[in-house]
Amino acid sequence: MHEKERHRIILSAVQEKPVVTVQEMVELTDSSEATIRRDIAALHVQKRLRRVRGGAEAISPPQFIGLAGRPFSVNETLNAAQKRAIAREAVNLCADGEPIIINGGTTTFQMVHFLTGRRMPIFTNSFPIAEHLLKHSKNTVMLSGGTIYREQNIVLSPFDNDVTRNFYARRMFMGAQGLGPLGLMEGDPLLIQAEQKLIDQADELVVLVDSSKFRMRSSLILCGLSRIATVVTDDGIEDREAKMLETAGVALIVARRQSSDKEESSLQA
Repeated sequence: MHEKERHRIILSAVQEKPVVTVQEMVELTDSSEATIRRDIAALHVQKRLRRVRGGAEAISPPQFIGLAGRPFSVNETLNAAQKRAIAREAVNLCADGEPIIINGGTTTFQMVHFLTGRRMPIFTNSFPIAEHLLKHSKNTVMLSGGTIYREQNIVLSPFDNDVTRNFYARRMFMGAQGLGPLGLMEGDPLLIQAEQKLIDQADELVVLVDSSKFRMRSSLILCGLSRIATVVTDDGIEDREAKMLETAGVALIVARRQSSDKEESSLQA
């Protein structure tokens, strides 16, 4: 990752929470600890953040604490071609008239490009997904209520009596921070709480993850593999990971990238 991109991620991270540790920045940027320490030192000298023991903090501490994890704007640039191919296969599972839930995320966002010609009720907690579908499709769109998390571009509510409980879906489509033998993993307790409510409203759970997510872990389990009906991923999945899904009774769809996906990815980069 280029230095400018690392600096952008680090500065965004310190605006989301009071203190960001070196280890958290290592995971966010996929860089070495030595590289991150150099970045922190450089940004400290530039007075763009404040270096503290074991990490860094913002010069002006955030007034509103966000969710754990990378911002939407950063995530959407990672593995873009794979995400588009995965989204295409996910939309192939949909039938006109069937209600679906699309959880906010950069992989699920790519579904909007293939839903433009469809006609179905769609519930989402994502502003970008709702906005794109309203502008470019005839689908019926319902947006959840709650607090807006700007960095992730999603709306989450911790309350049980929100509109979520009034929507039924044939399938729910969602991404995740990681996927392993224990199930689907996320990085923030509020995300877990809100997403579990959405999962309860759907007959089937379809997980959209690029193959790198099979090697990522988190301390929070959203649900076990037994709750997942289908996983859609790219051709980077390893045999042992495919075997894990097969043993758990999870259907696997491997998305093959098309030339248009690669061109779109290069344009986004």
